[in-house]
Amino acid sequence: QTGLSEAPEGNAHQSEFTLDNNYIIASDEDFSPTGFDASSDDGGQFFAVPGDATAAIPVGGTLSGQTVYGGRACIGDPAVPAAGVGQIAVVVRGLCTFTEKIANVEAAGGYVGAIVVNREGADACTAFGMSVAGTIPAVSVDRGVGYDLFDLPGYDEAACLAGVASDLPGVALGAQGDIVEMRSFFDGWGYVHLYDNNDGKLVELDTWAIPEAMDPSKAEGVGDLSVHEVATSLLDSSLGYISYYSGGLRVVDIVNDELVEVGHFIDEGGNNFWGVQAFIGSDGEEYIAASDRDHGLYIFQYTP
Repeated sequence: QTGLSEAPEGNAHQSEFTLDNNYIIASDEDFSPTGFDASSDDGGQFFAVPGDATAAIPVGGTLSGQTVYGGRACIGDPAVPAAGVGQIAVVVRGLCTFTEKIANVEAAGGYVGAIVVNREGADACTAFGMSVAGTIPAVSVDRGVGYDLFDLPGYDEAACLAGVASDLPGVALGAQGDIVEMRSFFDGWGYVHLYDNNDGKLVELDTWAIPEAMDPSKAEGVGDLSVHEVATSLLDSSLGYISYYSGGLRVVDIVNDELVEVGHFIDEGGNNFWGVQAFIGSDGEEYIAASDRDHGLYIFQYTP
């Protein structure tokens, strides 16, 4: 729709076959309209997961700085060294909460962000998400990224899974690592897929979203602009009814293997539509039930 392309995120939520089973309409539910990537000055790109309640990098913005090793950053551990200008603390997971670690990084003064490296252990090593609060941006990374940031040789996944260590081996407190850059960018809210099912294999034919869901100026402050669910018509093989949270109720038609919007409803004062289902009334007509999380149940009839 926009001529732009973003990497798929894997947010598959719900889908339905059309009446004739020739198509599947599917929804990707995504409440985060931003993407995130990170790289280091030695040319390596790495996967990082932003903390859920720390300061965010503004959409379209970047955060860069020299990494500095801060150890485990728990109360009772050696203090996180004070930062130089524009530095990012690298601390390791273990013993205390993520929020305590970030608080100790902030108490050291001067750091513009923090990176939390996973510890060793059978339930660790890989990428992970953090429930963490703080006033500076904080991200989590897998154990191997920690090795790379300080140019440590010999990272071994099997040894990590069998180990128990938190600290990065041989890295002194206050040691400087790579310069990193982290970027936040707009990649849209959850959207809709159309798949071809004619030969028994699913081939994607089209994707569709409401225009507002692709507008960077609506990344926040306007409610959830993600799709939630789709209900296909019980009488017409080309029609689908879509609940779109703050985007209201939408009706799409399959035209030449593409999804085309042919109807919509947003109530005065807005909607927050969640469930949607088509049904046949006692008069033989098709109706649509849609549940609004704020206002209750709506009943619609599509009249093209």
